[in-house]
Amino acid sequence: MTKLHLFDMDGTLLHGSAAAVEISRQLGLEREIAELERAFAEGALTPAGFAQRACALWAADLTEVQVAAAFEGAPWLAGIREVWADIRARGERCAVISLSPGFFVERLLAWGVDTAHGSRWPAVPIREPLEPSGILSSSAKVRIADDLCARYGLSRGDCVAYGDSLSDAGLFAVVPESVAVNADHHVSGLATYAYGGRDLREAYELVRTGG
Repeated sequence: MTKLHLFDMDGTLLHGSAAAVEISRQLGLEREIAELERAFAEGALTPAGFAQRACALWAADLTEVQVAAAFEGAPWLAGIREVWADIRARGERCAVISLSPGFFVERLLAWGVDTAHGSRWPAVPIREPLEPSGILSSSAKVRIADDLCARYGLSRGDCVAYGDSLSDAGLFAVVPESVAVNADHHVSGLATYAYGGRDLREAYELVRTGG
């Protein structure tokens, strides 16, 4: 039976960080984005509200060069390419689903993931307003997973989710197998397996071997 492996990005593939943090670092806006991250974590900002505020922070200055530098300099877990290569060699599928901007998330396609899904943002440099309806949420992750299952002829029962926080809780609740990666309390109690560390190969091995 084939499987569909569903990966979160911020806090999961990115160790202790997020796309918004890495992009803001390139612009010298660490303090400002930390305030937004804190408000989001406390529930004072919705995903769309966070995105609108972040978009306003970046709109004047963000370039493709800075996005590339943020991506390349980010604290990625080790072994991401190797895990995705092994998944595909087994005839299985892998996807990234993240609330972060699509223009950052989609760079992971070059690393060998089958599909990468992020929130719909204006193109960089940002000259158009952000449309809140294009910002993903926890429930949107479930919807995208269902769409991918339909595309590949699979069901939720064939899925494995990897995540770390509240935005992954909806997906963890509907799939039979999940890995909490450097996770907080929102998903640690829902997960099949728990992993703390900086190498995705070790988290993936829990699924391969059944823990």
